[in-house]
Amino acid sequence: MPDPQRASRPSKPAPRTRRPVAAAVRSGLRRYPAELLASLRPTPEHGPLPVRDVLLELAPHGLAAAWLGHASVLATMGELTVAVDPVLSTRIGPRLGARVFGLSRRTPLPIDAASLRGIDAVLITHAHFDHLDRPTLARLADPRTTVIVPPRCARLIPRGFKAVIELPAGEAIDFHGVELRALMPRHWGARAWLDRRRGFNAYILRSDDAAALFAGDTAETDVFDNLDGIDLAAFGIGAYEPWEHMHATPEQVWRMFLASGARRLLPVHHSTFELSDEPMHEPITRLMNAAGDDAERVIVGEPGEIVVVEPPR
Repeated sequence: MPDPQRASRPSKPAPRTRRPVAAAVRSGLRRYPAELLASLRPTPEHGPLPVRDVLLELAPHGLAAAWLGHASVLATMGELTVAVDPVLSTRIGPRLGARVFGLSRRTPLPIDAASLRGIDAVLITHAHFDHLDRPTLARLADPRTTVIVPPRCARLIPRGFKAVIELPAGEAIDFHGVELRALMPRHWGARAWLDRRRGFNAYILRSDDAAALFAGDTAETDVFDNLDGIDLAAFGIGAYEPWEHMHATPEQVWRMFLASGARRLLPVHHSTFELSDEPMHEPITRLMNAAGDDAERVIVGEPGEIVVVEPPR
């Protein structure tokens, strides 16, 4: 028989470092078993994707961007065109043979990956499967394109690109006349559960006429405070429940955006893959509520829609 007095005592709270891990495991068990089973079934054929010369559409603009779903952004700055974390697959996860085992895309693809062939650069923020998607990268491989990755991620990139450059946080390079600087957000870079050695970056692109921040995945942090002259800031606003220790809530993103001094906010990392427990469309609603009277500074559009960021008056 258990001791009644002992049984009535309040149990010790779990250490703070264990609580997020336990919550994340429970969250994953609510969706991954069903998704893994679905991975075994034949993939339904999707209809033809939009035929667009999206690079030509971007070309006339000094600073413009198109959200492509989840964390994927296509952007132009002057004559430089980049894709950030391009993921244009219907399912993400490890590949075994001909099948990908993982989460399915819940929204239509806005364009075919082949539409991006020949861009100047691909920027990878970290090695998670929803940011570094090898099937998409294989379709983008082109001798005109350079890939920028965090440390110890170069070997994950498929062959066929002009070059793969590992850029540590805190360092910068001149790329086609644009300064490309890496920052360290508050996140982690593992490709797999026990893989803790890879780096993770945010990126600032700065030309003589414009500047853009691609924050990547991050919890709330002051690393983006008081950045000078940022015209466009892309922040992830989803996958915070129960991952707030690694993915900022919409309200936290709004605070980071204001602290950065950026003019316009492009919300990403939402409404595409069911990575967490919050409803799929909750993040954008919470962000707009947090923005309040400044909501016009938030860029809200459909995946694939090009938004031109005008220079300040």
